[in-house]
Amino acid sequence: MKRVLVTGYKPHELGIFDTKNPGIAIIKKALFDRLQALVDNGLEWVIISGQPGCETWAGQVVAELKDTYPSLKLAIITPFLEQEKNWNDLKKQDYEELQVIADYQVSLTKRPYEAPWQFIERDKFLLRNTDGLLVVYDEENDGSPKFMKRMAEKFADKQPYEILTISADDLQLIAEDIQRAQQDTFMDF
Repeated sequence: MKRVLVTGYKPHELGIFDTKNPGIAIIKKALFDRLQALVDNGLEWVIISGQPGCETWAGQVVAELKDTYPSLKLAIITPFLEQEKNWNDLKKQDYEELQVIADYQVSLTKRPYEAPWQFIERDKFLLRNTDGLLVVYDEENDGSPKFMKRMAEKFADKQPYEILTISADDLQLIAEDIQRAQQDTFMDF
């Protein structure tokens, strides 16, 4: 897989309302591990639409991975201009930081928000121009990622397209690993 699309939950869908929430570190570790494995197998581009939550965290993980894998590239492909216009200041700041590290960025419709069709066109474009999807999503915890996952599954029925999921179980295992590592560090004192 050369180009992977990454998406997942928005922060509020996970009950995350501040940047100090420990769940963010767990999700970023899951994304880091999965993306690193993909890079080791030939991944060149990570593509996001820049939405808050898992997409933003994926972009931040790419920035970390670029230290070790300088050839890894990040693309931000938004459905319309000024998508961040109504976001709070913290989300806008995170988005601006992503834009600085992005190797490529474009707004597909070249105009501000008009209607939901812009999101649908973005999703179709992203599927056509990637080799696979990495989605943070759990079937038992409904949310916005289900739409992209379903669209990707239909797309994969017609041509080769890999769908990778980071589930709640995956995140739980990482949380337990982190907790064990912290306990081991504490025991060393």
